[in-house]
Amino acid sequence: MQKNPTFTGLVAVGDSFTEGMSDLLPDGTYRGWADLLAGRMATRAPGFRYANLAVRGKLIRQIVDEQVDVAAAMEADVITLVGGLNDTLRPKCDMGQVRGLLTEAVERLAPACKQLVLMRSPGRQGPVLERFRPRMEELFLCVDDLAARHGAVVVDLYGAPSLSDPRLWDVDRLHLTADGHRRVAEAVWQALGHEPEDTEWRTPPPATAPPGWATRRVADARFARQHLFPWIGRRLTGRSSGDGLPPKRPELLPYEGPAT
Repeated sequence: MQKNPTFTGLVAVGDSFTEGMSDLLPDGTYRGWADLLAGRMATRAPGFRYANLAVRGKLIRQIVDEQVDVAAAMEADVITLVGGLNDTLRPKCDMGQVRGLLTEAVERLAPACKQLVLMRSPGRQGPVLERFRPRMEELFLCVDDLAARHGAVVVDLYGAPSLSDPRLWDVDRLHLTADGHRRVAEAVWQALGHEPEDTEWRTPPPATAPPGWATRRVADARFARQHLFPWIGRRLTGRSSGDGLPPKRPELLPYEGPAT
């Protein structure tokens, strides 16, 4: 990997993780790691261009059908692809199909850019995701294999202690906080060959006293009411949180940096 490379364009492909949930800005939009990364890259390349095709809730089939060819046609220097995790969280998941679709995506994207970036997505500590963890790890083995075969960079967020810390996850327990997204941007920045701006991104925040039993039960009840039950309802009815939503930034256009 070249040290401190200069790239002229970035296209981000994926779901809510790449869209930037839950790094919420005052105007109600989401920022997220991809915006932060693009902002850093733009400081090194006048006229830098950025597109973000991600839409929350998308399954790997939808990412392949709706985003992959669009991203490939943009001919950006760097393409990031993170997908398949939503599939692993479904009660019925054909992992063979997921692996096949991810392979198809990589085979189409790798020749279309100078550097394809894949990720082992972060996994929050806690009981809710434990039942899905074997599927997640099967997905990540596929990511590693595809990267080795196609010259992609793998950013290992799953193995970072900081990103498993519940304090870096939003109240919905599915999306990272602003600090979590900042750390992801740093991880990808370093993986692309840049000098670290934060050498401790893998280190969890300083220890704090855990919340008391009553506080945890109130939080659990709020999580179930506001996030878990609606999520289950969408799964049972075949709906998605991203139904009808456009890509975050559908065109590869000049970019100076994210809103603050």
